[in-house]
Amino acid sequence: MNFSITAALVLALAAAHGAGAGPLVRRDAQAELDKIAKLIGAVSAGLTDATQEVVEKIKTLEVTNSAQTYMEDGRSQIQPLVDKVQAEATKLQEQVKPFVSDMEEQIRPVMENLQTQVKPLADTMVKILQQLMDRTKALPAPQ
Repeated sequence: MNFSITAALVLALAAAHGAGAGPLVRRDAQAELDKIAKLIGAVSAGLTDATQEVVEKIKTLEVTNSAQTYMEDGRSQIQPLVDKVQAEATKLQEQVKPFVSDMEEQIRPVMENLQTQVKPLADTMVKILQQLMDRTKALPAPQ
């Protein structure tokens, strides 16, 4: 009987402890669930931010790649035209070269003739200006 009383007492204490421990465990579990929920929210927010950054970087990279592709396409379309213009300019220069040489040959005697006629006139003008300056220097200073 002592054993029965002891067993009943232990069972009663266990039941009382279990009944009191249940709400304590539930409160701790709720607090832990709240912590886990906050942690999951923080991780979710962090993932959202990281994903947004990656999306923005990809968009920037796509714009850069698009611009670079556009420039390369433009260059590949324009380069043949530039080459053609340069070739035509070279041909034109070769065609004009004899004409320019001929013009130089025709103008050279005219220029030499003009220079021989103008040189004495220019020399006379320089002499007249020099005499005028000498006379101006010889005048008495105004008072």
